[in-house]
Formats: sequence, structure tokens, C-alpha cells
Amino acid sequence: MGSDRADNSFAGLLSEPRRRRILEWIQEEGAARVRDLAQAFAVSEATIRQDLERLETEGLITREHGGAYLNSVRAQVHALSLHHQDNMDKKRKIGALAASLVGDGETLILDAGSTTTEIANRLTAKRELTVITTALNIALTLGAVPGFAVHMPGGQFKAPTLSLSGDRAADYFRNIFAGKLFLATAGVALDAGLTYPSFADLQLKEAMIKAASRVYLVADSAKVNRSSFTRLGALELIHTFITDDGISDADAQAFESHGIEMLIAT
Repeated sequence: MGSDRADNSFAGLLSEPRRRRILEWIQEEGAARVRDLAQAFAVSEATIRQDLERLETEGLITREHGGAYLNSVRAQVHALSLHHQDNMDKKRKIGALAASLVGDGETLILDAGSTTTEIANRLTAKRELTVITTALNIALTLGAVPGFAVHMPGGQFKAPTLSLSGDRAADYFRNIFAGKLFLATAGVALDAGLTYPSFADLQLKEAMIKAASRVYLVADSAKVNRSSFTRLGALELIHTFITDDGISDADAQAFESHGIEMLIAT
């Protein structure tokens, strides 16, 4: 299965690319500690503090003793709004196509994220679904549908993704079997595989993958050939990749050459 490690290419990054990766980390987790960032990026704590000071000056984060937190967290949680709201037209198309693959009476796992939220929004017309999800917003949407059984693991709450994470959440999925998993990602590439902004969810996503008979990766075309900070594993972890028509024919064929079924939402 996947490897809980950072992509070595991010060690020793120049300051601006490193700050972008740090911001992605904080946008995913809601907060970060200086010592953890220094270890992950293989730089001194003084360098990380300078990076955080710059991000604070840009109005993106607020520094606190030993770390920093994302400014928008309180407003997002209050509004049950996800941080990543880009490419929503593409995500809605992907959500519609993915939902069309779900039949009445199925048991499925929905990962947290804006694309999987679009899937959930289109499942409300189904009947007798059993849904396991780490996402609070998805649970609230589908838990109100008569005849649906919605289950959530325990774990630590992650505000930017409105989700539960950590060892307890991963352990929960080790006792689950589902027909389908709809999995989110920050980046997908032929060489790097599936990548994410931080370490926190890798074990959880591995457990979800093991719990499902078939794994559907759902990601808009902007995430293709993009690498984030930590690597979950190779493309062999997924069976089907659902994306939008912004993907090039060459890239789609390259994924298919790795044995992945490609479904293009238009």
C-alpha cells in the first residue's frame, strides 16, 4: 500500500514554492506547528517562522506560539463551507457522473472534499443507500434522506475539510466492507501517483481503499500531472478515474495504459 512519506523533491525548496506548500498544508489541516513543518521541509525552525510571517503579512494565516492557523477556519465551520471551491463547474459534472454509477441499496464510502460533496448532493434521489463517510457536511446532507443509513467514524475534527481524521478513523474502516469508494486527491500523476498536502490522512485513505471492492478516484483535470506534498501510493491503488473533459487525450490514454478505466464527465 502507500508510503507515509514526503516527496523528497520538496526538501530544500526555494522560499516561494516552500511557502505555497506550507499554505496548502495549513489549508488542509487548519493549523500547523513550526517543528513539524521544519522537519517535513528539512529546513530550520527559524526559516519556517520567516515563511509563516510572510504568509501572515499576506493575510492568509495567523501566527501563534509554536505555529499558525488558517484565518478562514471559523467562518468555514460556521457556514459548513469547504475551503477548496475552485473549478466547481467541473466538480459538479464529475459528481453527476459518479452518482449515476450508484444503484439503489448499495453500500459505499465517500471521502471528504468538494468533489465528493457534489456526488453526495446527487445521491439524494437514490433509495436505501448505506453511506460511510468522514465528512460532516456529507453526513448532514445524506443523513436527512429517508431510508438512508449514514455512518461516521470517530477521530479528530479537521475544520477546512469538515472531516474526521486520525488513527481512530482509520481503525474504523478496517472493519468495514463497501462496494464502492469515491476517493479524493490533491494531485494525480503517472510518476508520483496519488498525493496530498500533509501526512495526516494517509493511513485513513489506505484503510478506506482496503475496505472497498472498487476504488473510484474523483478529481478535476486541474489536478492531473500535479504533485502535492505527501504520496499515498501508485496509480494501481485505483480502478477507475472520473475526471472532466479538460484532460488531454494523451493524458487519458496514459492512465488507461496503466490499466485504469477512464470516465470523462462532459
